[in-house]
Amino acid sequence: MSTHISVPPQLLLERILTLEIVRVTERAAVSAARLRGHGQEKAADQAAVDAMRRELNKLPIEGTVVIGEGERDEAPMLFIGEKVGLNAGPQVDIAVDPLEGTTLCAKNMPGAIATMAMADGGTLLHAPDVYMEKIAIGPGYDKNVIELDASPADNIQRLAKAKGVPASAITALVLDRPRHADIIASIRSTGAAVRLITDGDVAGVIHTTNPDETGVDIYMGTGGAPEGVLAAAALRCIGGQMQCRLILDSDEKRERAQKMGITDPKMIYGIEDMARGDCLFAATGVTTGSLLTGVKFKKNTIETETVVMRSVTGTVRYIKAEHRQLEKFHLD
Repeated sequence: MSTHISVPPQLLLERILTLEIVRVTERAAVSAARLRGHGQEKAADQAAVDAMRRELNKLPIEGTVVIGEGERDEAPMLFIGEKVGLNAGPQVDIAVDPLEGTTLCAKNMPGAIATMAMADGGTLLHAPDVYMEKIAIGPGYDKNVIELDASPADNIQRLAKAKGVPASAITALVLDRPRHADIIASIRSTGAAVRLITDGDVAGVIHTTNPDETGVDIYMGTGGAPEGVLAAAALRCIGGQMQCRLILDSDEKRERAQKMGITDPKMIYGIEDMARGDCLFAATGVTTGSLLTGVKFKKNTIETETVVMRSVTGTVRYIKAEHRQLEKFHLD
């Protein structure tokens, strides 16, 4: 007697998509990894974009890119508003950063990743490709421990108190940019440590979710809005707190934001404001970093490592793959 397991169609599809989006980031990572260390940022980014678009267009979805690299006039990128998928299946919002850390890849430095998020249609923040102020911590704290408008020193003190440690035991991750000089000085004034990164603030935010492993307690500073929404999607799956605000410092940027439905240019966004509903997040290592191992090219195989998360279940999977059909990584 055979046992028949019935799964509701929508759940079946969502489970399938959990693995499908891994394929998307794997292909993008492998394409970018071929250009590691070649000093060609644009070429590596383009290779990742082309691979990601090709794979997205094979999925049984009606997808809209709501977070991409630039808008329609920069068409080689996966632009905001672009439709992807087979136009059959669930309507989904897609956020992409086909190669986060283009400089890291070009210089073959640690931490470049290919990343994307997928969510129910209409649930990801539609944001222009501008800068965004960000602050994030991992799970396990009471609400409102951190506040975007508090000083960096104040946020360090509040986090240290919530964690039950002195401020000197806290490490903050900050992008190494001249604009962050005041933030860095404010953090260090408390006795806390600062870890600087050259690129890669999606991974940077995710690091706060596991301070015992990464040594990172809090993320602060300004970076790209696309990366902010991707990071929020990841935190929706694994927990944490995040507050962000778009930097709309010109009439042109405010106009672009308004066209995307943003009515309050000064709004502070929490995780739920940026990624509502059920969402999936995936990232594949391009160069080996503290989050993921990079692509390894061997004689007859290609090896990849991917993290994939789902908000509705809170499941985080690390998938180490050995690919033997290498032709799938070449252009169709």
